[in-house]
Amino acid sequence: MADTNTRPLALPAHHPALQCDPQLLLRAQDVRVAFFDVDGVLTDGGLLFSEAGETLKRFNTLDGHGLKLLQRAGITPAVITGRDSAPLRVRLKALGVEHAVFGTEDKQPAAEQILARLGLAWHQAAAMGDDWPDLPVMRRSAFACAPANAHVEVRHAAHLVTHARGGDGAARELCDLLLAATGRYAGLLEPYTA
Repeated sequence: MADTNTRPLALPAHHPALQCDPQLLLRAQDVRVAFFDVDGVLTDGGLLFSEAGETLKRFNTLDGHGLKLLQRAGITPAVITGRDSAPLRVRLKALGVEHAVFGTEDKQPAAEQILARLGLAWHQAAAMGDDWPDLPVMRRSAFACAPANAHVEVRHAAHLVTHARGGDGAARELCDLLLAATGRYAGLLEPYTA
């Protein structure tokens, strides 16, 4: 006969499954702003055009949650992109991304303006890009990251090349590493595993 007074087994405390290279964590520990390209990083790089000429973009919810988690951990996500579109602006607004520069291929001055506004320096910056226009920001940042499908020159310049492709969770991989580097990853995860 089954004992009706038994309590559920207490599960052991959850330990995060995320494993990061200690050298990468050390390099990223002072990061307080993360610059992201859009096409090829926050999206898969494909551009869909409607008959009216409107550009449509597909965003990944893993990446979006990662950007929100960065903000909760005190790291400012910023976007610098060569294109501008209404869907992009709507998405960034929904994610609470306040620092964005649209329609520029000259990304270094845009990043410098954001750094100045935030009172930060390059040694406090991370950058994620996929093509040549992203290289100046990536090379100056303390931590550079590229998605798996980035151009070969960009992958070569990166401290971390993600397992995921752009638009398929690559940005989330960078976000998770930055959260781990600041020591906030486990604490942010805990409410979801309690």
